[in-house]
Amino acid sequence: MEFTDFQAAVIAFVITVALFPVILPLLRKLKFGQFVRDDGPETHLAKAGTPTMGGIIFLAGFIIASAVFVKSTPQIIPIIFMTAGFGLIGFCDDYLKVVKKRSLGLKAIQKLILQLLLTTVFFVYLYVYSSLDTNIIIPFFQGMQFDLGFLYLPFAIIVILGTVNGTNLTDGIDGLATTVTIVVVGFLIFASQLLGIKIIPSAAALLGALLGFLIFNWHPAKIFMGDTGSLAIGGFVATTALMLKIPLFILLFGIIYLLESISVILQVGYYKKTQKRIFKMAPIHHHFEKSGWNEVKVVVVFTLITIFFSIIALYAL
Repeated sequence: MEFTDFQAAVIAFVITVALFPVILPLLRKLKFGQFVRDDGPETHLAKAGTPTMGGIIFLAGFIIASAVFVKSTPQIIPIIFMTAGFGLIGFCDDYLKVVKKRSLGLKAIQKLILQLLLTTVFFVYLYVYSSLDTNIIIPFFQGMQFDLGFLYLPFAIIVILGTVNGTNLTDGIDGLATTVTIVVVGFLIFASQLLGIKIIPSAAALLGALLGFLIFNWHPAKIFMGDTGSLAIGGFVATTALMLKIPLFILLFGIIYLLESISVILQVGYYKKTQKRIFKMAPIHHHFEKSGWNEVKVVVVFTLITIFFSIIALYAL
């Protein structure tokens, strides 16, 4: 990162850390506490009531720090928009679940419609202001690009919705989504440098914001990011990957997001057919918890896996 990019990380980090003692008491006062499933890992029962929706803290740090660099790097505007937009959808979901006591939050169809509307605005912006590029880079083929043409739009929608769902499922253990995403953002910064596509200020801002948030989100967590944070992360990762033309690389550097999603799909599908379970509990991080792993071990192992596959992804560029 250049010095100016490093400044974005510092600004976001400082804002996030400074906001914590302001926002946390407010969330407690409003009783924005986490609901814990009775059938989950027993160690999670003690988490009931822990303030959630903490994603608004690092999201604020990210937006403010990124906004400083919009004039010099207008390429990051759609990234800020999508990150904030998905964060807002997550906030609505959290609000309905935590405040209005609607266990499922937004209905699936409501959430899908909002996500598709947001994604549509994103593509309209790219088409009008950035001449939409439908090329994607093919992993392991020395930067070779393939033009998806009219297939790009449905492909990109699948990438966005799939990534957002994966990051949402990853947020289930203290510090897991935060730590894994710090590595993912680090990869995106390196990829931006290698590809010469200037999006680093926004990536640096999220990196700094997540590092600040991790101080309070590490086990035992004082605050959870909630859907506000996890959906925002998904929006950032998917949008940035599309801007860098590397959506296929999410299968590598986003391996944990992918595994979390697959574990749920397999669990639900297998149970419907056989009334039996493949995993002790899904998403898969809960399977390892129920197998005797403590939360810190799960986070460390999943983060190491992310580092390993991010290195492979760099090689694949």
